Amino acid sequence: MKSSPKILSTSFNYDGDYPCPVCRVGKISHMPMMEAMSCDFCQQIFTVNIEQQQLKMPSRQPPLVWRWNGFHWTETQLEGVEFGWGYVVAALAFVILPTSLISIVAYNFPPSPQAPLTWVPYLWAALTFISHFTIILWLFIEVYQIPIRAYLRAIRERLLFR
Repeated sequence: MKSSPKILSTSFNYDGDYPCPVCRVGKISHMPMMEAMSCDFCQQIFTVNIEQQQLKMPSRQPPLVWRWNGFHWTETQLEGVEFGWGYVVAALAFVILPTSLISIVAYNFPPSPQAPLTWVPYLWAALTFISHFTIILWLFIEVYQIPIRAYLRAIRERLLFR
């Protein structure tokens, strides 16, 4: 009879080391004489709610909150803020509508083939898409405080120490 491997979940407590939910590179552990935990890589400090198995990053407002499910951190959310489908629809509209408008105009009213800069409307449509998408991406990174520098530093360290 073949035995299946046992997957043991762990409850969140002060004694263990856990993966950092922010940088996903370092480990968070208990800070001595404090009811807090800190990451050994990105140096973030977290407050802990053992009863609800939550970790909160109070260094930003509103703070980010993660829940421990026994294996990894889940449900990244801003405390007291609920993002719904309206934000997703608004972001998609912000990217798609201006790009579509410029593309439709460029398609319906093409420049004459003898004009020297016939490629400008198509470049304009591409730049519109890129710029609007970059704005949404930047807002997402700012809201969720994604540590781009920590990721780049981790990649550099892994490449150098191979």
